[in-house]
Amino acid sequence: MTNSVEQHRQEAPQTVACMVVTVSDTRTKETDMSGQLMHELLHQAGYQVVEYIITPDETERIQTILQDAVVRDDIEAVLLSGGTGIAPRDTTYEAVSSLLDKELPGFGEIFRYLSYSEDIGSAAILSRAVAGTIGRTAVFSMPGSRGAVKLAMERIILPELRHVMREIYKPV
Repeated sequence: MTNSVEQHRQEAPQTVACMVVTVSDTRTKETDMSGQLMHELLHQAGYQVVEYIITPDETERIQTILQDAVVRDDIEAVLLSGGTGIAPRDTTYEAVSSLLDKELPGFGEIFRYLSYSEDIGSAAILSRAVAGTIGRTAVFSMPGSRGAVKLAMERIILPELRHVMREIYKPV
């Protein structure tokens, strides 16, 4: 007998069309190891990467990218890396959280817990990873280090993205 989570996963879409966004003032597509890793992991898991963007850490630019993405029919999820700390230039959290219709607090909570217990210890409190929905688009924002992206993608996002989309697509 399958439990409800397993049943939901079985009913989920087979793939999800994603946009990858790296928030950085210094990285290029050649030097963006985290964005490249997200792209690679999504493909390996059977997801589509429709677009890959690098943008400076500026609230308005991040919000414009998100607002443009959520009205596109070819993008179902936006995954951002970078700009989630507490330095003065880190504005991704504010840009993303201010647009969310529904927040998924468990994403940030689990990410910080895993970071604390498996990797960086108490420095995990500096992460402002956040996720949620804008309309019918899933949004995940994680720190920009390669280790943080690997952790978030492998342990949280890839296993649940299809399930998240199933819930978003439920009829009203």
